[in-house]
Amino acid sequence: MLFVAGCQDRKPPSLPSSNVAQQVMSSTGFPSPSSSKIAPFEHHSTVLGTELAPLQMYSSAKGRVKIKYNSGEDPEFAARKGWPKKHPAPLPGAILPQKRIVAYYGNPLSKRMGALGEFPKDEMLRRLKAEVAKWEKADPATPVQPALHLIAVVAQGEPGKSGKYRMVMPDEIVNQVYGWAKEIGAILFIDIQTGHDDIRAVLPRFEHILKNPDVHLGIDPEFNLISSLAKPGKKIGTYDAADINYASGYLKELVNKYQLPPKVLVVHRFTRNGVTNADKIVLRPEVQVVMHMDGWGAPWLKRDSYKDYIVAEPVQFTGFKLFYHNDTKKGDPLMLPQDVLKLNPKPLYIQYQ
Repeated sequence: MLFVAGCQDRKPPSLPSSNVAQQVMSSTGFPSPSSSKIAPFEHHSTVLGTELAPLQMYSSAKGRVKIKYNSGEDPEFAARKGWPKKHPAPLPGAILPQKRIVAYYGNPLSKRMGALGEFPKDEMLRRLKAEVAKWEKADPATPVQPALHLIAVVAQGEPGKSGKYRMVMPDEIVNQVYGWAKEIGAILFIDIQTGHDDIRAVLPRFEHILKNPDVHLGIDPEFNLISSLAKPGKKIGTYDAADINYASGYLKELVNKYQLPPKVLVVHRFTRNGVTNADKIVLRPEVQVVMHMDGWGAPWLKRDSYKDYIVAEPVQFTGFKLFYHNDTKKGDPLMLPQDVLKLNPKPLYIQYQ
C-alpha cells in the first residue's frame, strides 16, 4: 500500500511498501490526529488579537472620516511595505495579473488530502467549476482560470526505499490528472514536497510534464527538511531564497528551451521562517512568483497571517488557501470570495483544499 501525507495535519504516515496506491492517507488527519506533535496553524500566528468589525468608521483628530480595516486589508499598510511590487513586465501568454487562478488541491489517491481527491472525478470538476463561477461573480473584471494542483511528490513519515522521506507519484497518476484538467480547460500545477531530498534533484524529474504550456509548479517549504533532517510532521521546514531562485531559474530555462509562455511558481507559506531572505528572490519575465498564504484557522487568523507573512514581505503576486474542513472545524465560516477580495493586495491565486 502507498501511504501519502499532505499538509492539513502536520504528521505524515509511514510508507509500509512500494505497491502503487491502494490506499493513501492524508494531511487532514492521520489515524490519530490528536497525536500530532505540531501545533495547528492557529498557534503559529504572531498576532493574536480581537477581530475588528469590518469597515468600522471613526473620526480622526482633524475631523476626517477614515476606514478602520481588518488585518490584511489596509491599503496604507500594503503601500508602506512596498505594494504594488515592481516586477518585470509580463511576457505574452502570461496568466497573471490579467486573470485569477482558482485551483483544487490534493491527490486522487486520497480522499483526505484535499478537494482534488476527496470527490469522484466528475463531481470534483463540477464543484471546481461552481467555485470558479462564484469568483467570476464576485469580481467580474478579472477572468478566472481554473486549475488542478496535484501533490506529485508527497512527504512521508518513513524514509522508504529512497531514504528521502518522500514519495514520487508515478507518471500515470500525473498524466491522469493532467487529462482531467484538459477536460475543463484548466491548467495543472505539479506540487513538490521534498522531505529529505533536494529540490535540485527532484524538480528535473518533471520536465516531461512541465514542458507543456499549461503546466506550472508549486513548492512546499513546510516539507523541505533537508537541513534539519527531522521527520516530516515533526518539524516545519523552510526554503531560502536560493532554493526558490533555483526553481525559478529552472522554469526560466524550460520557457526558453520549449518556447513557452511564462510559468507560474507557487510557494506555500504560513510561518515566519517558512521562507527566508524573501527580499532576495529573483523576479524574471519568464516566471510569475506567487507567495501563497497556506495556513488554516478562523478568518481573523488567516487575515493576520496574510498580513504578517505575505503582505509584509512583498515578492510579486499573492495567493490564499481556503480549507473546506480545517477552516470550519471549530465552527468558523469558510471565507467567501467577497471576504478574500477585501485583502490588499488582492490574491490572484486561490486554492481550495
